[in-house]
Amino acid sequence: QVQLVESGGGLVQAGGSLRLSCAASVRSFTMNTMGWFRQAPGKEREFVSAINWSGSRLYYADSVKGRFTISRDNGKNSIYLQMNNLKFEDTAIYYCAARIGSPSNYGLESAYNYWGQGTQVTVSS
Repeated sequence: QVQLVESGGGLVQAGGSLRLSCAASVRSFTMNTMGWFRQAPGKEREFVSAINWSGSRLYYADSVKGRFTISRDNGKNSIYLQMNNLKFEDTAIYYCAARIGSPSNYGLESAYNYWGQGTQVTVSS
């Protein structure tokens, strides 16, 4: 069983920054592919970013490339999402996700087995 706990969300003005964290309670964290998804009001959940077990492969949605950076610290069983130059349209609940092993498509919601409860990010314009 994998438990994921997100933190770091909040209210920020457009152009500002936030850093999300996701702590995982799992014995073999290094085996996990980790990802971030988000769901805005009235919209479906969408892929934001993902990172493979070693941190050597990073994946981003086009909408966040150049502004968001995903990273992981396997010693702390944690991943992070540094979000810079935030825009109003980044407002959403952000979810951390995990799966054991590498998926064929890092951007698919169905590729992940475990999910956190989410953290709210609100960007004011």
